[in-house]
Amino acid sequence: MVLSEPYWDHHIPLPKLGPLHSRLVTAFVALICFINSYDGDFVFDDSEAIINNKDLNPETPLSNIWKNDFWGSNLSSNSSHKSYRPLTVLTFRINYLLAGGLFPVGFHVLNIALHCVISVLMIDVFAILIGGLAYDGRGAKLNLSPKASLLAALFFAAHPVHTESVAGIVGRADLLCALFFQLSFLVYCKAFQGGDNKFSVFCIIGSILLCALAMLCKEQGITVLGVNATYDILIVCNLNIYEIAHRLLSRRKSADIGELVRNGLLVRLALLFLGGSFLLYARWRIMGTGPPSFTEVDNPASFAENVILRIVNYNYYYSLNAWLLLCPWWLCFDWSMGCVPLIKSANDWRIVWPLVLWCCLIGLVSHALCSLDSNKRRTLTFGLVLLVIPFLPASNLFFRVGFVIAERVLYLSSAGYCLILAYAVGYCSYNWRKHKVHYNVGKNLADRGNQSAAVKYYREAVRLHPKYVHAMNNLGNILKERNELPEAEGLLSAAVQIQPDFAAAWMNLGIVQNSLKKFDAAERSYWNAIKFRKKYPDCYYNLGRLYADLNRSVDALNAWKNATMLKPDHSLAWNNMVILLDNTGNLAQAELIAKEALKILSKDHTIMFSLANVLGKQEKYKESEGFFLNALKINPNVASCHGNLAVLYHRWGKLELAKKHYELSLQLDPNAPGTKENYNMLKRRLEQRFRTVG
Repeated sequence: MVLSEPYWDHHIPLPKLGPLHSRLVTAFVALICFINSYDGDFVFDDSEAIINNKDLNPETPLSNIWKNDFWGSNLSSNSSHKSYRPLTVLTFRINYLLAGGLFPVGFHVLNIALHCVISVLMIDVFAILIGGLAYDGRGAKLNLSPKASLLAALFFAAHPVHTESVAGIVGRADLLCALFFQLSFLVYCKAFQGGDNKFSVFCIIGSILLCALAMLCKEQGITVLGVNATYDILIVCNLNIYEIAHRLLSRRKSADIGELVRNGLLVRLALLFLGGSFLLYARWRIMGTGPPSFTEVDNPASFAENVILRIVNYNYYYSLNAWLLLCPWWLCFDWSMGCVPLIKSANDWRIVWPLVLWCCLIGLVSHALCSLDSNKRRTLTFGLVLLVIPFLPASNLFFRVGFVIAERVLYLSSAGYCLILAYAVGYCSYNWRKHKVHYNVGKNLADRGNQSAAVKYYREAVRLHPKYVHAMNNLGNILKERNELPEAEGLLSAAVQIQPDFAAAWMNLGIVQNSLKKFDAAERSYWNAIKFRKKYPDCYYNLGRLYADLNRSVDALNAWKNATMLKPDHSLAWNNMVILLDNTGNLAQAELIAKEALKILSKDHTIMFSLANVLGKQEKYKESEGFFLNALKINPNVASCHGNLAVLYHRWGKLELAKKHYELSLQLDPNAPGTKENYNMLKRRLEQRFRTVG
């Protein structure tokens, strides 16, 4: 599976929140937008589905909900709309039982809660569709598109077109269907966590079962299988539809069927097809193998005798649905009874809107298939997939539906629109601040250790924006590490001239100047950094190194003490203090400092090593040995630690142990300074002892 972080995610005007905070914010937005419906009454279709529905009454056998339609009529009846949604009716019945009657507050509260949960789950759905969900070494999910997925989820949580689904109690069918739709998709994605073309059949079967539950809430749930299949083809198998079509049209070799068999795509598609076919067959049998009957009042366009006019009006309905997503300025609970007059001739100006819709769709499809940007292709493709596939049952393409426009059927389709809208916001933000792209790419490359490529992007960022001090600072840092010191000094000097309070650039400039032996300039740069950032432990550490190079031991110790006061776990500063005191013969003070450091950094093997050396010089052999062994327990592959422990044993008279650790040190580093000479000296001593004993 290909996972990639969309470059435009960083430019979305949202703060980067942690997973928990993102979910809490999304749930809060969903709650605030629809909480005002909690005290509403039973309205419109609620009367038939709830008040007059005998299946909600506890005295009615529970088995009846599995025999009747959504409105409580027998499915075999000619007047039944064949809406088989027993799980939705079951939740109505539970509301009835918990409240002790038909009190609407409980019904509304559950609808609002369901919308909040669905909005939160949309973060994971969008994260997978935009950039993929990765996993760290502990199995925790890593969202590769945190801002984009959060923004899309916020759009979904707040979209006004959801009013009918959330505020109208019968809209619970759409809410429950959407919930199981999401779960089915997420479980299907989970089937591929193993990698290496492995997949979990159990997860795929689980996804199909969740699809069945979605269908038992509303018929639209079957469409999740189409989304799952598309995800498998485009993301799991990484097939490029445009390239495949181009090969077929140019009569070149198409995709390798053998490869599709090896990665299991055909097996998974077969499982989805068989599962979907079984569910459709079962649904057909349940509704009595006959379609529902509707009148011309319910859906006038479907009764038009002229096929062309029927198609034109259907497309006009699609454009109205698209407009409701784009601009939900006017919403209506019922669009029948002549609310949308039919288009009956080519002179009707409204015929323009279907043309506008298809121009927009064709433009989106072309970008989704032909763009060279893989992130753009992925996001737009799945935006269109989520927009179109869940809408298909309401499109009149496969069977006649009993409405002209129904905003509730857009509940799932709106997710695709929100995904496309989030992409548009991110893309526009990226273009408004595109000089930062080179900086971000350079930073990502540098973080991954690819410094040569990072330099190229940082240089381009500085060229496009000559006063981009952060790019100059990062580029100067890399050049410093590559020992290209004069250029690094020039860049960093320019950065602090442009932004005199840029403390990090001052510190990095000081490091470069120290390396160039410009000690006075380096000291001034360090103090400038501290001037603009009072609590700057790393700068105090580097200042201490400068003073140590100048043999200003007292100043060096004071600088490192400041570093450890500001950052008590600053290991390097502690260790340098111990080493400096050791080198200047202040062994007792070095011992105190090292033991103080180990109270804070109890597992720091470098400080243990330095302390062991200090104790050894004081002939505290037993205590020294303990710290050497503890250091080796934490990091057993340090040649110098084995070598110094061997010297300790050598002085202590434990010659066999000394021999053992000399040999371990030489195995790890054959060129360890002094170790080979000490080892040869020990061997001569052992040979002399052997001859004396012999």
